[in-house]
This record gives sequence, C-alpha cells and structure tokens, in this order.
Amino acid sequence: MDSVKAKANNTVRIIGGQYRSRVLHFPDAPGLRPTPDRVRETLFNWLGQRLDGLVCLDAFAGSGALGFEAASRGAARVVMLEQERSAHEALLKNAQTLALSGVEILRRDARSHLATSGDSYDLIFLDPPFASDLLQIILPLAATRLAADGRIYAESPRPLVPEGMTVLRQSRAGQSHFCLLELA
Repeated sequence: MDSVKAKANNTVRIIGGQYRSRVLHFPDAPGLRPTPDRVRETLFNWLGQRLDGLVCLDAFAGSGALGFEAASRGAARVVMLEQERSAHEALLKNAQTLALSGVEILRRDARSHLATSGDSYDLIFLDPPFASDLLQIILPLAATRLAADGRIYAESPRPLVPEGMTVLRQSRAGQSHFCLLELA
C-alpha cells in the first residue's frame, strides 16, 4: 500500500501551454522537490504565459516541472540537466511520452555544463537541492551564460541578494523563496 501511495504522490502536472494538465511522473530521490503549481503559476505570470522562441536551461531538472512547463509554453529549445540516474531516466520517459521536440535531456553536472558549454540562454532555471550550497556557486556561472536581456529564476530556502544582479520580482511560498533576476 505504501509503495502505491508513494507512486501516486510522485507526480506533477503541467499547468499551462500545449501540454496543460499532462501529468509527469518522477522517482523518489534525495533532495528532489518539484516546484509547486502555485510557484510555477506566479513565475509564468511574471514571464508572460508564452515563451515562444526562447532558449531555456533547467540546470537542476529533477521532476522536470520547470523545463517541461517551458517547452509546453513554446520555448524553442530546453536543455534539462539531471545527474541522479532514476530522475534522468524519468525525464527521458516523460519527454518521450509527451513527444516533445526541442528538449535535450543530459545526465550532466550543472556546474561543469555552465563552465564548459558555449551556449547562451534566454532563461535559466536554478532550483538546486536546498540542503546544498550549490546556488551560491552556480549563480555567478549561470550569469555568464545569459543571452542579452536574459533572466534567471532562482529558488532557495532563504532570500537571495546576488552580486551583479537585479531582482526583478520575488516572492515566498512555504519554505521556498523564489525570484526572477537579470544582470545589473
């Protein structure tokens, strides 16, 4: 009974765009906590409901909630990074089930990807495990990969005051503080 309940709880629903109401499944994994519907709704109200033509990076994809939401809303390309094997496999399966084009799912470390990739992104999602200090390390690297007028969405257990960046919008839901940033 407990395994059935756990499987039912390991789902997240796409809230907007072409794949609205489609359900994504994800495994139990340490530190994996999908961005809640309410937070995603706020974020996409800030960004505008459509992301037509944008290139996005979901640096800590986890359940895929942010990356798949961006793809559903018209992003031209979404790169999703996930190191944990079962979460990576679930992302691949969800992308196949949705028959998404323009989504690239890599089993790769966000820090090394940002440090070595020559790509630039219009929108970067940063939602690392809260128990880590990765956000402080990744944020400056992500800033170097922003396209002109690009933005970074960051989620953390406490408010952010990033150097060299401007906080465009910020809010809080439960334990999560989240904000939309651009280069100063």
